[in-house]
Amino acid sequence: MSIVLAFFRNFTNVLKTKKNMYPEEMVAPMRQDLTQEGVVELRTAEEVEQILSNEKGTVLVVVNSVCGCAAGNARPGVKSAIKNAKIPDHITTVFAGVDKEAVAKAREYMVPFPPSSPSIALFKDGEVVHMLERHHIEGRGAEAIGANLMAAFNEFC
Repeated sequence: MSIVLAFFRNFTNVLKTKKNMYPEEMVAPMRQDLTQEGVVELRTAEEVEQILSNEKGTVLVVVNSVCGCAAGNARPGVKSAIKNAKIPDHITTVFAGVDKEAVAKAREYMVPFPPSSPSIALFKDGEVVHMLERHHIEGRGAEAIGANLMAAFNEFC
């Protein structure tokens, strides 16, 4: 039992001291999946604060992730939705498990919704007006997510 406990203590210490949960070379293509479509990446808490503290206009924040539902559902859904006639003033992304401070700051603005990745929040005048949490993304196709977001854009943007 003491070997198992020692392993978990060591593993926990490694996680605490490790800057990012995932290596940058692993997440780079997942970042680019959105940024090559014009989505602006927010990598620091200051960048998130700057865009979300603005009280006017609409902002989409995609909490990107390495999971399969981000790759197969969330990112493709966002990419199709941002081709809609009406889109948010700002379309942004933060990356869970990598840009920890940026994600933490974005999640402060998403209260009362619990932390979830992937997730997609639409803000209007500083308030969350539409939210897709992980449980809304898992098991739904990219087309359904895109349609859901387009409906929200049409209503709030």
